[in-house]
Amino acid sequence: MDILVIGAGVGGLAVARGLLAAGHRVRVYEQAPGRRNGGKALLIWSNGNAVLNDLGVGLDGAGARIDRIDALTSDGRLRTSMNIAHAADRFGFVTKAISRRHLLERLADGLPDDLVRHGMGCRSVTQDNGQVTATFSDGSTDTGDMLIGADGHHSVVRRHLWGEGAVQPATFGTWQGLSPIDIDLAGTHRHLMITGREGACGLMPAGEGLLQWWFDMRWSPADPRPAAPLAELRRRFGHWASPVPEVLAAASEDDLEFFGHHWNKVRQVVGEGRISLVGDAAHTMPPTLGQGANQTLEDAWVLGRELAKDGDDPAVRLRAYEKARYPHISLVSRLAKRNPANLRIPPLIGRLFPETSQTAMLARFSNRLTALAVPSV
Repeated sequence: MDILVIGAGVGGLAVARGLLAAGHRVRVYEQAPGRRNGGKALLIWSNGNAVLNDLGVGLDGAGARIDRIDALTSDGRLRTSMNIAHAADRFGFVTKAISRRHLLERLADGLPDDLVRHGMGCRSVTQDNGQVTATFSDGSTDTGDMLIGADGHHSVVRRHLWGEGAVQPATFGTWQGLSPIDIDLAGTHRHLMITGREGACGLMPAGEGLLQWWFDMRWSPADPRPAAPLAELRRRFGHWASPVPEVLAAASEDDLEFFGHHWNKVRQVVGEGRISLVGDAAHTMPPTLGQGANQTLEDAWVLGRELAKDGDDPAVRLRAYEKARYPHISLVSRLAKRNPANLRIPPLIGRLFPETSQTAMLARFSNRLTALAVPSV
């Protein structure tokens, strides 16, 4: 088949790799003028790493392996500790923190040089007579047998299918950075999640001496941005236990990026006819479980599996992909939205869920998610 993919992020490149390997003709359209180099680090869990392996993408020599996640209170007390190395032992794929730039480079490696057409923002899509047509910002069009919207949280393809207003703001936003911060944690395989009444902080080694760090605070789209965000972070979180003050002292304004959390209700049918969606275009969710990129990779893998089956109309195969993904992605999305971390009330959580119970709950979730998601590769 002749397949158009809108968006050249993690989802678009993963879809392209899988479909090209299956013998389809693929063209990818990306609104950015060149390959994306922004973004910070991502956590690629065992399920995402397994999909990458099946797509011929290795993470050796990139990022940092994560074996344990420790949850702390703002005064430094250990609340829970989750061993995630068990998934690597059981399934053969480690969890890694890797910069988005390096992940995109690995996904693009070996793809045709002319596969991605940059500077081509999609403006509309239509379908008739068994074909789909995309119209771009320069007035040009392209037509294929199928179109996959991998154009993220602000998806034009999703708006064509669902209309406006499907994605809603959540109650938190994140200030984040990826910096060469010289603290012991940056050289370990340990990921810290720290919560207090002021918000939450995450610290994660990302390889090459880099530390991915972020701070979550209450947010709504109507809130004005602070004139000096780093100063505000230091004021709000600087009294927390080590290593938070050291991270804030070493950070610079140039490191900072902000994104507000959003979500949409996961639909059983996300596409229509010969059009479907993957990744954030289909299921935007808060980042509390670190599963956004991993679920996008799973989408790409299941889509490729369904399109490899012969004998059905392409629209039937796309609905089969959506049906297969719905139980898994709806579970992850609900857990991300309802995760106790979103409440940011550690004393209450601690009383409701003792530390040993929290650890067991997290381990069960991790086992269940990986067992459901990891393909037989």
